[in-house]
Amino acid sequence: MFFVAVATDYDNTIAAHGIVQEETLAALESLKRSGRKLILVTGRELPDLLRVFSPIELFDLVVAENGALLYDPASKDEEPLGPPPPPAFVERLQAAKITPLSVGRTIVATWEPNEAMVLEVIRDLGLELQIIFNKGAVMVLPPNINKASGLAAGLERLSLSPHNVVGVGDAENDHAFLTLCGCAVAVQNALPAVKEKVDFVTRSPEGAGVVELVHMLLETDLKDIALKVPRQLPLLGTCQNGGALRIDPRQGALLVAGSSGGGKSTVVTAFLEQMHKLNFQFCIIDPEGDYAEFADAVILGDASQEPRLEEVVNLLSRPGMNVVVNLLGVKLADRPDFFSKLLPEISRLRAQTGRPHWMVVDEAHHMLPADWVPAQGTLPREMPATILITVHPESLSENVLRTIETVIGVGNAPRKAVKSFCDASGESDPPDLDIDREAGQAYLWHRGNAQVITIERPKGERRRHLRKYAEGELGEDKSFYFQGPEKALNLRAQNLMIFLQMSEGVDEQTWLYHLREGHYSRWFEDAIKDPDLAEEARAVEQDESLDASASRARIGEMISQRYTAPAKAGG
Repeated sequence: MFFVAVATDYDNTIAAHGIVQEETLAALESLKRSGRKLILVTGRELPDLLRVFSPIELFDLVVAENGALLYDPASKDEEPLGPPPPPAFVERLQAAKITPLSVGRTIVATWEPNEAMVLEVIRDLGLELQIIFNKGAVMVLPPNINKASGLAAGLERLSLSPHNVVGVGDAENDHAFLTLCGCAVAVQNALPAVKEKVDFVTRSPEGAGVVELVHMLLETDLKDIALKVPRQLPLLGTCQNGGALRIDPRQGALLVAGSSGGGKSTVVTAFLEQMHKLNFQFCIIDPEGDYAEFADAVILGDASQEPRLEEVVNLLSRPGMNVVVNLLGVKLADRPDFFSKLLPEISRLRAQTGRPHWMVVDEAHHMLPADWVPAQGTLPREMPATILITVHPESLSENVLRTIETVIGVGNAPRKAVKSFCDASGESDPPDLDIDREAGQAYLWHRGNAQVITIERPKGERRRHLRKYAEGELGEDKSFYFQGPEKALNLRAQNLMIFLQMSEGVDEQTWLYHLREGHYSRWFEDAIKDPDLAEEARAVEQDESLDASASRARIGEMISQRYTAPAKAGG
């Protein structure tokens, strides 16, 4: 369930002539039973609303006075979101015999054509107030207060994201809050200017239109208009016809596959940047510390301490909080178990709030391996808005493979990466497409259809993750093994510091064997992902004038300068 809340106007939306019909109430009650929240967003003052609408407790929250007052029907608590009207302003309007005239906690309201007199009084007193119109109603409020600001405050209280809210209204003052919502709906009787700006218009007016919307939510979660909403989505790339390729969080899992160093992190990093910019929430499962310095998220866990499950869930319960779950401190064999405990918690949170909007699982073949048999209820039948990153699609759990709808192949052999997925999941072989990697192209497979796309590039450069490579624990497949020419040794270096220590202790024959075979530069490039270090090491490997002692010292100095030397000021 993506749309977990409905924010609706009152007059001429759920109500006709101030009264909500029984059919509309029944539909709203069914929406509540589905687990969704209901928020009433109205220009009415609270006493007036309570007088005409007694079943107010059907709503989880009321935004009254056109955004100036929050009311909790369960607790009866009221929270003004602005200062009270200036007494001098009210007195002048009363002295001018402006009728009708009502004064709320923050709002002052009248009707056309009194707006000219209201504006004159505001100007004469030098007040900073705004006038908002609503089908003949004239509402005066402090600046920057409207239905959108009030709804935003209400959603913060409910720990909901606007992306997961459907807004429905009919009049001028509804524009602001409809624009805030992930999906904007107008009832058939709405003003033409409102209809032009929304995502769709109901066939029926007022309450009957809201009933229509409720049925669509309960039946499809609005997936029948998936091409339209949410209106702002992260851009994955550009199709060959020039069209933008965006990913809907209601779609199934997305797999990014390819060789090590082939550009998988480039695709995902660009995507994460856009998620953050558009205020979508994400959670990254990071087995190897690749995102240990990601600027737009809170990092939980490191090489010496495993993340606490409770802390992960608590942070994700806050809409604006992105989280990286760093599993370097968890033993390699225990990481799938940790993830199997976290996944139900994320699924539960998504059912309640629609968030996190995206979950990213790096090194997915380690987290969800082929021999992984999840406990019943651990793995949902569908994994929408999940991005899986792997070098080995064929090593993924069969249960996970079934959830994947889209595959992006990158690197030197992108079709091979996609074919590996197709072979493992029983799909037909993907067609052979001409991919120009230098032009930033990738292979996109979506439910059997394939095309070439130009992937979006990250706007900012990711910093080197020095701690991970220097002191963390790389997986067994990423570690360096000193074995020697006869494979007599099997000394594992799981990070650069251990590599340096072992390099000083191994015999000359073992050191020189790996040096002449180019093993050091290959490890620096493929596992450490440092092409500059790899290039310098390659020069040492190819310099036959260097003996074991000199080459050891040269490579040790290169590593120390990059990964253990103090950072330069301003760097």
